[in-house]
Amino acid sequence: MKRVNVIIDSDLYDQARAVAFLRRASISEIIRKALREWMEKNLDRKAEILLSETEEKKLIKILESDEFIPASKVKKLLGL
Repeated sequence: MKRVNVIIDSDLYDQARAVAFLRRASISEIIRKALREWMEKNLDRKAEILLSETEEKKLIKILESDEFIPASKVKKLLGL
């Protein structure tokens, strides 16, 4: 896990604190869950490719070319 500092509105913090108390969870747990759900709903194909690539040179090439095709088309081209 990584530690981050997040600035939120006071009223949002107070609400999160109350919900965390009622659910017997930490504010961090609530934020992690919300962020995971947001990521699942909002990641597009480009972001998924960028997040999955670990080699810096390939990642830079992907960013520079910015040409993406659907995975189904790639599978068809590769005979998968």
